Amino acid sequence: MAEATTGLDLGAAAALLAAGVLAVPVFKRIGLGSVLGYLAAGLAIGPFGLKLFREPETILHVAEFGVVIFLFIIGLEMRPKRLWGLRKEIFGLGAAQVLFCGLILTLTAMLAGFSAPVAFVGAMGFVLSSTAVIMQMLEERGEIAGGPGQRAVSILLLEDLAIVPLLAIVAVLASLTGRAAEHVPPLWQTIGFAVAAVGGVLLAGKYLVNPVFRLLAQYGGREVMTAAALLVVVGAAWAMSLGGLSMAMGAFLAGVLLSESTFRHQLEADVEPFRAILLGLFFLSVGMSLDVSVVVADWRLVLGGVVAFMLVKGVGIYAVARLFKASHHEAVERAGLFAQGGEFAFVLYGAAVAAGLFDARIGAMMSAVVILSMALTPLTSLLIARLSPKPVQDAESAEGVDFAKDLRGQVLIIGFGRFAQVVSQPLLARDVDVSIIENDVEMIQAASQFGFKVYYGDGTQLHTLRASGAEEAEMVLVCVDKPEAADRIVELVKSEFPTTRIMARAFDRGHSMRLIQAGVDYQIRETFESALKFGERALVELGLDEHEAAETIGDVRRRDEARLDLQLTGGLKAGRQLMRGNMPTPQPAPYIKPRREGRLLNEDEAGPAAPDIRREPADT
Repeated sequence: MAEATTGLDLGAAAALLAAGVLAVPVFKRIGLGSVLGYLAAGLAIGPFGLKLFREPETILHVAEFGVVIFLFIIGLEMRPKRLWGLRKEIFGLGAAQVLFCGLILTLTAMLAGFSAPVAFVGAMGFVLSSTAVIMQMLEERGEIAGGPGQRAVSILLLEDLAIVPLLAIVAVLASLTGRAAEHVPPLWQTIGFAVAAVGGVLLAGKYLVNPVFRLLAQYGGREVMTAAALLVVVGAAWAMSLGGLSMAMGAFLAGVLLSESTFRHQLEADVEPFRAILLGLFFLSVGMSLDVSVVVADWRLVLGGVVAFMLVKGVGIYAVARLFKASHHEAVERAGLFAQGGEFAFVLYGAAVAAGLFDARIGAMMSAVVILSMALTPLTSLLIARLSPKPVQDAESAEGVDFAKDLRGQVLIIGFGRFAQVVSQPLLARDVDVSIIENDVEMIQAASQFGFKVYYGDGTQLHTLRASGAEEAEMVLVCVDKPEAADRIVELVKSEFPTTRIMARAFDRGHSMRLIQAGVDYQIRETFESALKFGERALVELGLDEHEAAETIGDVRRRDEARLDLQLTGGLKAGRQLMRGNMPTPQPAPYIKPRREGRLLNEDEAGPAAPDIRREPADT
């Protein structure tokens, strides 16, 4: 057998690539996911398997850059306004989960016989869930953009921030126990460096990055733009690491600052290949890092710790989720997804060992607990999915489903639910060349039974839009039923194919306003016209003349259009006076009551009494 290596020569690179190529398809085929495949492959080729590598920590330090790039891409999807909108989830839900789970895990470790300082640090390390595992699983499910996915991202962001005070607490605990290392910096210095690092990243992102990219776009080549994109990620991560913060947090901040840049899509396309490879390498190195000798020597403590910590943390996460009004299903899924330790635990435990708070045996044992919990996370999530199954088919194996490729329709319809099925009829009646894409396999199969050829494709992905012919199409009809997905599609089409006209289905009034502000050529609320026809027919059935009913509906339509115009400039609550309500309102009364009752000047020509004029109530 070849001698085990400590670096990344060609033989090592070949071994790493081969391990991933062989293991991941097998594990995905049997339904266990790519994360567990990488972890198992890393264990197989590591120091306790085939012994192809002696020091997996070296590879782990390099591979952590995959997590960094992943967070940068997530940041690109997070506009500052959206991030501000998540502040309650980040500092409310996230803080509540970290503090409550930290408390109950500390008590659990103390019941197992550990001292309070050791129990606290071990528990808080386990509280910091694995960003890499969770984000990879959310991406594979396509759930990052949804509400539960956004809440998961918010919790992870708070956990990233929590590493700074936790490292400071480790130093304080070590000094209180008389085992502090001499090189540990004071707390004020740690906080000062962290603030300076965040400020530096913010200033660079606001005043430096965009002008540089404009210059490179004009005078540099594609490879220079790719190098610049990687420089932004590396620079932000490096600045944060100097300040004692996590590199992932720096990359995320850089992504958020560039989320409104005109180069955003180019940046995402440039760094994506590096993210996929390095993230897989990270999971491989975590698998290699599992010290099997520690597991064997202290197997009762290690396995008991894994089971106890995962169960206790899962119960805590479920309780906090329900407290914050999450549904039972979402709370259970979040508990299964977050009930594990993460990569930040290695940082915290390493600091505890360096400060003298942990001895080497406890540090290795705690790290083994974390690694085993990360490996079990895909299994627990799979078990939860089996207990509450969702019948979703895989597009690659589904019968009669073709992926969008080289489509050239005059009109591209994205989404083929009940709305788009009706929209397609007048177009097809006039022989318009229509291409249709949908990401619901069952919908595609059902549509084929009625004579529709629908291709599989996710319209929120730029490569899918290109494959679907969005660039050559005269018009794109965005008919998806999720507002977030519609916003993303409109943004991509307007940015990448500015000459293509866009018509979009709006979910509600707020979504209509966003679509108008995004520059679509036409939008309509999905239930507006049908509701007006419904109301018109109700008036006719109640005895009103059809002409009068049509006039009434025309008035409602004009009021709605006027209200929408006011809302575009004054916000969602503007134009409330234009809405009619059924709540009784008081009659306006004069300040001074007249002494005599009013009378008509010409009583002979007086008609029926005019209706009361009342103040329009405000809508909520």
